[in-house]
Amino acid sequence: MLILALVSLSIYYFSVKEREESFRGRIEKRALYSAKVYADVKDSNFSVLRRLDVSSSAFFKKSITITGYKDAYVYMYSDSTGDSLYLTKEIIEKAKIDGATFFTHGNKKAVAIHHVDKNSNFIVAVSAIDKDGQEYLVELNKILLVSLLLAVLLSFFAGIIFARKLVYPIERITGEVNLITSVDLSKRVKIDSEKNELTKLAETFNNLLNRLQDSFAIQRRFISNASHELSTPLTSVSSQLEVAMQKNRTQEEYKEVIVSVYEDIKELQLLTQSLLDIAKAGSQGAINLEEVRLDEVLFKVVSDIQKQNKDYRAALDFDVFPEDEKMLTVFGNTNLLYSALKNIIENGCKYSDSNRSTISAEFKPAEVLIKVHNQGEVIPENDIQNIFQPFFRADSAQGKPGFGLGLTLAKNILSLHKGTITVDSTKQTGTVFIINIPNILSLH
Repeated sequence: MLILALVSLSIYYFSVKEREESFRGRIEKRALYSAKVYADVKDSNFSVLRRLDVSSSAFFKKSITITGYKDAYVYMYSDSTGDSLYLTKEIIEKAKIDGATFFTHGNKKAVAIHHVDKNSNFIVAVSAIDKDGQEYLVELNKILLVSLLLAVLLSFFAGIIFARKLVYPIERITGEVNLITSVDLSKRVKIDSEKNELTKLAETFNNLLNRLQDSFAIQRRFISNASHELSTPLTSVSSQLEVAMQKNRTQEEYKEVIVSVYEDIKELQLLTQSLLDIAKAGSQGAINLEEVRLDEVLFKVVSDIQKQNKDYRAALDFDVFPEDEKMLTVFGNTNLLYSALKNIIENGCKYSDSNRSTISAEFKPAEVLIKVHNQGEVIPENDIQNIFQPFFRADSAQGKPGFGLGLTLAKNILSLHKGTITVDSTKQTGTVFIINIPNILSLH
């Protein structure tokens, strides 16, 4: 509404200025015409000039005055009796200096011009009321006021309609969102067929709910599996101690119980450590990052795996070793990268028929590509989609030691280092874990 008012005021203001300029031009032309007639006709009785003024109706309530020698009035005419135009000394002097001057005479607009040639020297003044201009401005004022009122009313009702159209979908979305709780994340916001900002908002919110639902599902599954895995060794320890205390036993029997309990506690310790590692890998702010040479980490991993388990064999294969060490250097945490690579390589040895993994590394300008290959049972396509989930173990992994947390931990650690891990498993090529980690050259 304010903009409409400003536009209307601007139109009216510039219309007033235009009418003033136009009327000034008209009375100036009339003064010049009267001066020309007076100078050319040489009519001492002013009969010709008076007939012209009487017959002319171009101006409303016009008055014409001519002053001659020593500023004496030589001719005066007015449409109305007693409405003669008298010039002040200041106006006469200003006309002589400037050649023409505009002024106001009562409610009239007036002009005085100084006419000089070789035969004459006089001043002609003309005043009149711009009746047409005043009527035009009055009509314009009415039109602008009516237009402004209509625009305000139209804007008001259009605003109500638009607000209802805008508010209703918002209220609907708000109501649907209020029905969504952490207990039931299956509900979604209804998306209209019309494409607008609210539709995009609803789609974005639904995508957020999809991610939250997946996250809650993973969390619930993780808690359920973790509870089960933790309760198993604790139940075993509790049962063995309860049985051992039922009667006196020999030293050898007590020793057997202690050894069994120790194995269960060791398994519980490994499980707890794995859970702590996953929690640490999920907290990016808790790790220290530095420049790490992946070739050194790989050498250490291979050496430690073969020392800790004599049956495992891991072979490194570097086709081309880069001259620029930055191509094999990444920005990360040595201990976490060691843990991730060890879990993947050790996993390859564990599930290989020959307990052997082959590790190849390719150093590219912006990333390091590591492939861990083993010949074992093919991982089904459905299992490949889930092997990075906590506590998931494929059918082929049953009976093998482990908790199903190694690959989960490895993927979380690689994600912290902006890396990725994928799996390809076929009868022809075996199982290959493909790891991509950006090197420090990619940061520049």
